[in-house]
Amino acid sequence: MSVHRSDSGNTGPVLPSRRAVLATMGALPVLPAATPAVRAPRTPSLAAATVTVDPSATRQTIRGFGGMNHPLWIGDLTAAQRETAFGNGEGQLGFSVLRIFVSEDKANWSREVATAKRAIELGATVFASPWNPPAQMVETFVHGTQTNAKRLRYSMYGAYAQHLNDFVTFMRSNGVNLYAISVQNEPDYAQDWTWWTPAEMTRFLRENAGSISTRVIAPESFQYVKSFSDPILNDPAALANLDILGAHLYGTSFQNFPYPLFKQKGAGKELWMTEVYYPNSSDSADLWPQALDVGEHVHRAMVDAEFQAYVWWYIRRGYGPMREDGRISKRGAAMAHFSKYVRPGHVRIAVTANPQPNVYLSAYRGSGSQVVVVAVNKGTSQVSQQFTLQNNASSGVSSWLTDASRTLAAQSRITVSNGSFTGQLPAQSLTTFVTG
Repeated sequence: MSVHRSDSGNTGPVLPSRRAVLATMGALPVLPAATPAVRAPRTPSLAAATVTVDPSATRQTIRGFGGMNHPLWIGDLTAAQRETAFGNGEGQLGFSVLRIFVSEDKANWSREVATAKRAIELGATVFASPWNPPAQMVETFVHGTQTNAKRLRYSMYGAYAQHLNDFVTFMRSNGVNLYAISVQNEPDYAQDWTWWTPAEMTRFLRENAGSISTRVIAPESFQYVKSFSDPILNDPAALANLDILGAHLYGTSFQNFPYPLFKQKGAGKELWMTEVYYPNSSDSADLWPQALDVGEHVHRAMVDAEFQAYVWWYIRRGYGPMREDGRISKRGAAMAHFSKYVRPGHVRIAVTANPQPNVYLSAYRGSGSQVVVVAVNKGTSQVSQQFTLQNNASSGVSSWLTDASRTLAAQSRITVSNGSFTGQLPAQSLTTFVTG
């Protein structure tokens, strides 16, 4: 297995009807070592215009936030690290999505069970992605200057669908009911794994994916390249066998986050961001305010792209949400401002996304009348932000803060008066507000 990208730490017979299985599974509703941080200097608060949070103006339903475990590459999460990743108590990330690896060698499949099983016990959704088909299904060809490029033999499409389905069955028999399985990790960035063209991916979805006994994810383009997924959306037969359009966001500019064709053609399908690290894999995850960029990136993925899931590359890494010593990093805290409080089934609701320069807001409706607001202040001045809650009778708001010197620190309770409250957003900080 090749090391992933530029990681700085160092990779048949007729199958049962997938539709019959999915009918019993219940679908998620889809709606149209650290460098010490230096605290920012105290500055007067800037008043921002009042923003209105409207729970009736619904957007996408959230599946969750999480990351990948890859025992063959860098070693399994320990039992304690599983609790930190997928538990939601103090000092835990609250992740609700786990991505696992589909090895081409069935002898390795058992390595995925322990962490996946514990994640499910803690309430997480688990999905899987393959890098390569089994060797006997692969042929080599010339791809640009690469003379030993790999692709799936056309005569093996049915056998490959069986291989994926066998993984689903194996995991299920070991107590892990996969929510979905991908056709291929990054088929358009495959120097070290298996290439697919858009036409090949569309053909596989159209002719073979319908036999897979769980939801199907495609295409997992490395850079959310729309020309790779457009043919799927424009092919009704292929689209019928796609359940989740998955994408990676490596180097994708914010202006390319929206996907109008998916909004036009993707009714009933889910939209997930299935892998990224940001802003790089070379720096410590505890650098501040660099880690604040993660907060903005998650915000943009939820608001601009309207993804329903946000999945980091590897969970335990020097540049990741969990440090190698098992403690939450500053980048992890930035994710946790979403993952701990915006839970599976929450629905994003309307709020002014950018009420003033460097301030980014997103809001979510939970059970009952609960409202969650995540505020990112990338500016160098504190902001006093007033919120008006429509149709909400809450008397108070709890909040948690991460900045240069504090990490997911609980703040004093804020009183709601006449449906409004004012939150203080310190310079270069993340704050999550929860009503109730």
